[in-house]
Amino acid sequence: MNNPTVSIITVVYNGVQYIEQTIKSVIAQDYTNIEFIIIDGGSNDGTLDIIKKYKANIAHWVSEKDSGIYNAMNKGLKIASGEIVAILNADDYYHSDTIQNVVNHFVKT
Repeated sequence: MNNPTVSIITVVYNGVQYIEQTIKSVIAQDYTNIEFIIIDGGSNDGTLDIIKKYKANIAHWVSEKDSGIYNAMNKGLKIASGEIVAILNADDYYHSDTIQNVVNHFVKT
């Protein structure tokens, strides 16, 4: 496991205020073997416009009604193919070295 795929799952519903910062933080990672997955609960506030703006950097995304945050997370987990899986909330972000630090920890153990 020298260069494991890291699946990052972000679930969002009407998160237009923060989702772009979240997406940009994933795109800006020093580590590049990332599968970025966004599960949207059917937003109607402009969130989808931002997701579509960055679709080239998103491995999988879906926008459909769900039964809550955990249902959305489970949808993401079913799609994820990485050896390492991370959940990044739609109003959070990573520093550019976050995923590399996580991978370093896993590779050492």
